[in-house]
Amino acid sequence: MTAAAASTDIPASAEQVRADMQRWLERAVIGLNLCPFAKAVHVKGQVHVAVCAEPAFGPVLEALGAELDALLACSPEVRDTTLLVLPQGHDDFLLFDALVREGERLIARRRLAGVVQLASFHPRFVFADADEGDPGNNSNRAPWPTLHLLREASIDRAVAAFPQAEAIFGANVARLRALGHAGWHALLAQEQR
Repeated sequence: MTAAAASTDIPASAEQVRADMQRWLERAVIGLNLCPFAKAVHVKGQVHVAVCAEPAFGPVLEALGAELDALLACSPEVRDTTLLVLPQGHDDFLLFDALVREGERLIARRRLAGVVQLASFHPRFVFADADEGDPGNNSNRAPWPTLHLLREASIDRAVAAFPQAEAIFGANVARLRALGHAGWHALLAQEQR
């Protein structure tokens, strides 16, 4: 979240939210190699970022359904993955987690389990066995609450190309702990230093 939006409670514009997410994607996810599969789809322009400023579950789930339809209507060469960013009303992590479960139910009701997977990122994410202040939590944090639609076939191809996929998590936590909070915040600052 931008400092201006956080300090004044003024809702961020969709453009600012997209800029924050672009910076996070390029500097953290790709720059720190938190997801070795992200760079290829980003470079090819296959990552779609949508913003839904609705605070209630119903409209967010409608937006998620529309983004799911749009993702599946495109070939993976055009759109491989979608980030649905929620800049208003989803600050509480436990409520957001309930929203993620509703999103998973939506995918199951549409009989798309095994076709599309829902992942999530949240600025206040904490692993179950971690302290809230552990920098390793940043592996699942983004500037804004985010629902991430991924094609299962793309995940399967990426994992086949990276045989040690199970090692990614441990390497990420170690990298983020070495970077620390100051390094993480500097990385995501609006102006590159």
